[in-house]
Amino acid sequence: MLKRILTTIIVILVSSNCYASSGAKKPIQMVWPFEGMFGTFDRQAAQRGAQVYLEVCSACHGLNHLYYRNLISLGFSEAEIKEIAGNKTVIDGPNDIGEMFERKAIPSDIFVPPYPNEAAARAANNGAYPVDLSLIVKAREDGANYIYSLLTGYQESPKDVVLMNGLHYNPYFEGGQLAMPAPLSAQQVEYMDGTPATVEQMARDVTIFLQWAAEPEMEHRKSMGLKTMVFLLIFTIFFFIAKKRIWKNIC
Repeated sequence: MLKRILTTIIVILVSSNCYASSGAKKPIQMVWPFEGMFGTFDRQAAQRGAQVYLEVCSACHGLNHLYYRNLISLGFSEAEIKEIAGNKTVIDGPNDIGEMFERKAIPSDIFVPPYPNEAAARAANNGAYPVDLSLIVKAREDGANYIYSLLTGYQESPKDVVLMNGLHYNPYFEGGQLAMPAPLSAQQVEYMDGTPATVEQMARDVTIFLQWAAEPEMEHRKSMGLKTMVFLLIFTIFFFIAKKRIWKNIC
């Protein structure tokens, strides 16, 4: 038993030291509207984030676990969703004569990936494979803060750092060097609601959108949790009173 405890402690310490020595800077700690027991999605920000994804990020990164129709929960109308989906084409079929064919995407389709397969994705990105963003917030430690920090953290490399060919410096990325160039630049997107499209604003908005993409049921889950806690509290009080009344003559 003692040996197992010591082994566990050593593993934790080694893991912590490896993470600390990776060279990755600790992510900026932001305040997010979806955090905490009562957290919700800022739908206006999430809609802007969806716009950033569609106009910028979707050129390289897919959302393979999300359907266009899911956008309705962010406040997009059916007409808007049809228009968003209709800008993409998918391979469907076979038809009546056994042939595959192209058609416009519809709301029931998943977000159309930017590349037909991994080989094509690597060929277009100097061998690097752009990750799917459906669950990226859940797949990274301190997910939302990490994504925001990474998007806003590109800078000139220090003099003591030698960048490998084709890589870019970002202190929030493990090792400090990554193949993806800075994806955001000021006024790159023209927000439909008139919000100034600074790099920080776009990074915040797309992070909120990706948080929603990773856990669209979050608000319902939290609501059910609160209802369950209230239910248990009421019945705890009820049974406590019942216990007092039943046992008062005995005690």
